[in-house]
Amino acid sequence: MVCLGRDADGNSTSNGPPGARPLPRAGAHGRCLALGIEGSICDGGACDENSRVEAGQPFFGQYLAHDLTADRSPLRAHADIDALRNIRSPRANLEALYGGGPVGSPYLYDLADPAKLLLGIDGRDLPRNQQGIALIGDPRNDVHAFMTGLQVAFIHAHNRLVDRLRADGVPELELFEDARRALTWHFQWVILNDFLPSLVGPAMATTVMRNDARFYRPTSVAFIPVEFADAAFRYGHSQIKGDYQLRRGGQRFPVFPDLAGFRPLTPERVIDWTLLFDVPGQAPAQRAKPIDGLLPASLIRLPESITGTVEVNAYQSLASRDLQRGMGTALPSGEAVARAVGAQPLTRQELALGDWQDDTPLWLYILREAAVRGGGDRLGEVGGRIVAEVIVGIIRRDPESYLANDPSWRPTLPSHQPGNFKIRDLLIPAR
Repeated sequence: MVCLGRDADGNSTSNGPPGARPLPRAGAHGRCLALGIEGSICDGGACDENSRVEAGQPFFGQYLAHDLTADRSPLRAHADIDALRNIRSPRANLEALYGGGPVGSPYLYDLADPAKLLLGIDGRDLPRNQQGIALIGDPRNDVHAFMTGLQVAFIHAHNRLVDRLRADGVPELELFEDARRALTWHFQWVILNDFLPSLVGPAMATTVMRNDARFYRPTSVAFIPVEFADAAFRYGHSQIKGDYQLRRGGQRFPVFPDLAGFRPLTPERVIDWTLLFDVPGQAPAQRAKPIDGLLPASLIRLPESITGTVEVNAYQSLASRDLQRGMGTALPSGEAVARAVGAQPLTRQELALGDWQDDTPLWLYILREAAVRGGGDRLGEVGGRIVAEVIVGIIRRDPESYLANDPSWRPTLPSHQPGNFKIRDLLIPAR
C-alpha cells in the first residue's frame, strides 16, 4: 500500500508518490490494549444484532485469510520488523487445502485413489491421528467447527471434481492437477464475484477490478501488506454472533468454548450450510452481526485451549490481540491512512470511543468506519480500498490464476441459480 511501511514478510512497501512520508503510529501500548478487554468499548456481550450479510461470509473470509497469510510470530512489539515472515505464498490457491500435493504431503491424500483428498471415516470430519489432531495443510483450519466444516466441504468439492473429470475421460495422471486447477479457479471466482462485492460493496469491487489499483502496485512479486494482514482483514472478528444454530431444529452454540476445534467433529457440530448461506428454495440463512467494533463475549474471553497460557491478561481477548498485532507491526493510525487514501477521516463523534484521545488504531478505525459509513454491512473507504486492492492484486498477479490465464473463464460446476455461481455452490452441491 502507499507509503505504509512493510509487507508481511518485513520488506519495504514504500511505493507511494514522491515526497510520501511514513505515517504516524497509533497510541500508547497499555491504554490501547485496554480498549479490547472485558467490559471495554469492544465488549459487545451477547452480540445478537443482525446485519444483512449471510452468517457464513466472515467464516469464508477467515478461510481465505488462512490461505493468504500465516504469521506465527509471538504477540509482542517486533524490534526487527524485517524478521517477520509470511509462511504462506501470497496467492489465493488453496495451499492450506492441498499442502505439498500428493508427493509433498501424502498424508493428505487417499491411498486408494491418490487424486482425491482424504476424509474422516464417515466423510463428515477431517482425517485425524490417534490423538484427534487433524491431518490437514494448516492446523488453523480446525480451530473451530466452522473452519473444520469448510475444510471438509472443500475436500468434498475437490473429490467431486475428480469424479467428474474422470467421467469426462481425463487421464489418471492428469486428474489431480486438473481438479486442483478447477477448484482453485472456482475459489478465486467466488472471492471476486461473491465475497468481495459483499464485503466492500459492488461499486468498490467493480472499480478495483477495472484496474484501478491506486496503492497496491508491487514492482515485482505480490506481497501481503501488514495493513491488510494485521488490520483490515481482521474485520470479520466483529461479524461474529454470540451463538449459532448448526442444524435445523438443533440447539444454538457460541463459537467458544462449545465449537472449539482440535478434536473430532461430533454429529451435533456438523454444519448444515443452508443455515449460513442463502439457498433458493430454503428458508433465509442466519445473518452475521454488523461490523461495528464490538465482539461477542466468547471472543473477548477466549478459552485457554485457543490462547494457550497468556503472559498478559488482555491477550485472553481477541480484540486486544488484534490491537496488539497492529502495535507490534507499527501500523499507522486509521486517521493517517484515511488521509493517505484521500478519505475524510471519521470524527470523534463517529468513532464513539469514549475518552480515547489518541489517533485510532487502524483495526478499530476500520471497524468503526464500516459501522458509520458502511451501515455495518460492508467496509468503508479505508478498509474497503485496502482489502479490495490487495485481494484483486494478488489474484491478478498469480501466474496460475484464472485472471492471468483466461479472464473470460466462467465456473463449470452447477449452481443453485444458473449463471450466478456463489460460495454456497462450492459448499452445497447443486443438482
